[in-house]
Amino acid sequence: MYRNRKKIEKDILEEIYEIFPILKKREKQLLKTLSGGKKQMLTIGRSLASQSKFLMLDEPSQGLVPKLIDNIYQKLSILKKEGLTMLLIEQNIIYALQFAERAYVLENGKIVMEGNSKELLNSEHVKKHYLGI
Repeated sequence: MYRNRKKIEKDILEEIYEIFPILKKREKQLLKTLSGGKKQMLTIGRSLASQSKFLMLDEPSQGLVPKLIDNIYQKLSILKKEGLTMLLIEQNIIYALQFAERAYVLENGKIVMEGNSKELLNSEHVKKHYLGI
């Protein structure tokens, strides 16, 4: 058992507030009254509170306006640089491939491509079928 459990919990919470400062301003607000972007930040923050080395994200951009998507991915990039390993499931292929190091492209539940994300982003198949280029 931790002797300074309250201090540890406070330190963890302060780290989360440092990553998502808006959550500090909304700490007394009920979850159901938060916007979609703030709920997403809270979900990620709650995951970080466990101090695990691995984070699974399922559609972190779903239902968010582009500005909030940029914000979420900027915060995730900070966590990535700090060494947090992430598994990302994302339909927004541009964000996913710019963020990830390695990627798998699924079509109808089957892997059709895999490899370095930057290479996949420049793939003719991806450009044609997912980016409309």
